[in-house]
Amino acid sequence: MRLRNRDGSPVDPVPFLVLAAMAFAVAYSFGPIYFDALGVSLVPALALSTAAFLGATAVAFHRLVWAFDPVVREEVPASVRFRRLILAAVVAALALVALALPLVAG
Repeated sequence: MRLRNRDGSPVDPVPFLVLAAMAFAVAYSFGPIYFDALGVSLVPALALSTAAFLGATAVAFHRLVWAFDPVVREEVPASVRFRRLILAAVVAALALVALALPLVAG
């Protein structure tokens, strides 16, 4: 898969594909259950989950592929990038715990 940014420079597809796969997993794991708890039937719940997945994928494509600038990455020190990675992992873990709390408590 050859992805290019808006300038035509090649972009590594792995971060985008990982984020799109995570969006798929979260949207279809939590979406239908939450919408069922809100009284939405299965077909509209799946449609809303699909819309959430497609929206998250579009945002990921824009940020990680289309607007990606390799020059900026070279300017940011590795320690700052690592700190951002750790922070993102903590935020993702807390978000998953927050998503799971109503399922466990309900």
